[in-house]
Amino acid sequence: MTTQTVTLDLPELLYQKLRLRAAQSQRTVEDELLEVLATAVPVADDLPAELSAAITPLATLNDADLWRAAQTQLPANVAARLEELHLKRQREGLTGHQEREAAALIRQYERAMLIRAQAAALLKQRGHDVAGLLAAA
Repeated sequence: MTTQTVTLDLPELLYQKLRLRAAQSQRTVEDELLEVLATAVPVADDLPAELSAAITPLATLNDADLWRAAQTQLPANVAARLEELHLKRQREGLTGHQEREAAALIRQYERAMLIRAQAAALLKQRGHDVAGLLAAA
């Protein structure tokens, strides 16, 4: 695999968060950042058709619509239910029905996060400062 060198200026708060994560996982900041990027920016060809279809239209949106997409959040009731199932799984395990429900909610969460990340990436490509989106995440 070929690699490219990138110099990146990070806001101090973001750098400190990455440094802390790196220390907790006993990795370098560079390795941690590479992991975060690899997770947040999957190659579209590697995405399931449903996810690829969700992000492909983003490129045609105007900036205002991209900002809205980049700031969307999982509905509070969905996030709360996902957390509830996560905690129950840790405590006592889930029934088959609950496992399927959790899987569906995780897919919904992943879809929302992918849309947010892609919208932010497009805004950045268009010259916008998206640092505020990182702080809000």
